[in-house]
Amino acid sequence: MNSHAGYVQLGVPAAVLGVLASAIAAVPAHAAVPAERGSESRLTALPRVLPATTNPTNYTVQAGDTVFSIAQRFGLRTVDVLTWNGLGWRSVIYPGQTLRVTAPASAPAPAAPAPAAPASTSTTHTVVAGDTIFAIAQKHGTSVASIFAANGLSSASVIYPGQTITISAAPAAAPAQTAAPAAVAPKASGATHTVVAGDTVFAIAQKHGVSVSTIYAANGLSAASIIYPGQSIAISAPAPAATTAPAASAPATSAPARTAVLNAPQAENAAMIIRIGRELGVSDRGIAIALATSMVESWLRNLDWGDRDSLGLFQQRPSTGWGTADQIMDRDRSIRVFYGGAHDPNGTTTRGLLDIAGWEGMAFKDAAQAVQISAYPDRYAQWEAQAYEWIALYG
Repeated sequence: MNSHAGYVQLGVPAAVLGVLASAIAAVPAHAAVPAERGSESRLTALPRVLPATTNPTNYTVQAGDTVFSIAQRFGLRTVDVLTWNGLGWRSVIYPGQTLRVTAPASAPAPAAPAPAAPASTSTTHTVVAGDTIFAIAQKHGTSVASIFAANGLSSASVIYPGQTITISAAPAAAPAQTAAPAAVAPKASGATHTVVAGDTVFAIAQKHGVSVSTIYAANGLSAASIIYPGQSIAISAPAPAATTAPAASAPATSAPARTAVLNAPQAENAAMIIRIGRELGVSDRGIAIALATSMVESWLRNLDWGDRDSLGLFQQRPSTGWGTADQIMDRDRSIRVFYGGAHDPNGTTTRGLLDIAGWEGMAFKDAAQAVQISAYPDRYAQWEAQAYEWIALYG
């Protein structure tokens, strides 16, 4: 799953993900904990305690396997198999690939070499569950290409919890830019285009005399993104303030807030997300997270298509255990599965928002990301303010 328009998930070669077998093995008795979940308050994050197992450390993927079927085989949750192997909901697996099927041991603290690192031009990052190369690069203010080069990796590489990643020192390109600020100043900023039916990013770029890549960069889009009527497209990124050391402030810049006026079907879906959230006792913050997530994933539309087998309001996937195609297209059910908690129709197979320990204290985008495992978690934050306005309007 994860951002419909997300960055290409790292760590997995391009291959076709096996379609779910028509007869999925039932969840082992020891993997289900409905009694424990039912006894918890719906407002409490419900930790999923993994059953004691004698699973092997690794499993070699066979033809026809899916992450969901492998998780079922070993009495695990799909989300755990994904995080232990540095994968996301949209990742593909292939025959012969080795997947970890037991929780990795805590990564040992780096030995004495750590103090010596400052003397060099690089540092290190220890991979934790949920990390991607893209996220690591953003955290350390470097590029994906630099991390690839420093570690001998490629877009086909897999990273895993406990792995040590070398982070090259920030390139000295920023000072060079300040030496010639005139090169970035000529481009005016603030121009926007409102998408109409039939528009494409290419046509918009031609109309305004800019490149497609410029529009991608200005709006956080990619070649996989889909635009929709009424969407506001920035034609050029805001010009940096060259007179105030832009290189120092650039890493702290956050994605711009997004707004949209919902049409009738979108408004109906927003109202349903709010109503079910209220019924489950979810706070306004949790409801806002659900609204923003659905907007990023499907533009608050119950789509019967998506990347690979992604479907519905949250682009949930049958092949990763979110339910059958018909169940995912059932808006009421898919909303409840996103919220999760004690009344999750999907049981313990997937992990909803209320199942994330401490989600209320997380940053808005991080809480959404914990459910979606997206390549572009910052996009959820762009809709935070608008989501609260929708709650006031439709709640």
